[in-house]
Amino acid sequence: MLSLILYLKMHNSFKIVNRLLVVLTVLGISMLLITCKQKSETVLSIATAANMQFAIHELAADFTAKTGVKCQIVISSSGKLTAQIQEGAPYDIFVAADMNYPQAVYNAGMAVNPPKIYAYGKLVLWSYSNESLPILRMLTSASIQHIALANPKTAPYGSAAISVLKSQHLYDSISHKLVYGESIAQTNQFITSGAAEIGFTALAVVKSPALKNKGNWAVIDEKLYDPIAQGVVVLNREGANLNAAAVFYDYLFSPEAQKILSDFGYSGNE
Repeated sequence: MLSLILYLKMHNSFKIVNRLLVVLTVLGISMLLITCKQKSETVLSIATAANMQFAIHELAADFTAKTGVKCQIVISSSGKLTAQIQEGAPYDIFVAADMNYPQAVYNAGMAVNPPKIYAYGKLVLWSYSNESLPILRMLTSASIQHIALANPKTAPYGSAAISVLKSQHLYDSISHKLVYGESIAQTNQFITSGAAEIGFTALAVVKSPALKNKGNWAVIDEKLYDPIAQGVVVLNREGANLNAAAVFYDYLFSPEAQKILSDFGYSGNE
């Protein structure tokens, strides 16, 4: 009788253990599914130069439609983004306005690859309210009190604008009129708000759907400044979404992405 009781107790213990194993297995599978779901919902963080503020949204939307990968876009000057990256900002890929800043990131060991040119940018002179076509000699006019451009120390388009003014021997006579934005994005705000009567910006800005046909603009002769070769690098910070970043990197050079960039006024990367 005692043997039977012991047998039944042992038998019930095995049942409890089996049930416990089943519960643990179910919990393990559930946790695995949650983890997989979290990984599948990882967002690609794109540090983007301000001249690309309009084009990047169209590129990201097309990329997400093709891959299902969502994008978080951070826009600033290339110089500021570089400083943030060097300080450990959680970006996955850096879409810059020139080659120097991404090269600096690569030289610091913070990028997977050397920078590669994805497009060439173009500089324009833009007046939001003036009805006549803006030309460089207008900048000396008494009616022009403020000329907006991006900070040449951190924004390649600002540096290109300074080169234009110096090459045309205008800088010394109008330097007191210059109003510097932290980036092309802020420069655009100066122009559209009327804080500056005229200013230098990127062709991609005035060709964007949001600002198309707003005011008048003229493309600056590209011989007056060094080519604005825009570079991209995949960042290798700890925890970076390297796989998605690599896919976006390749996408930038695809015919579809290059067509979008061309529509915004960029020259091809070849």
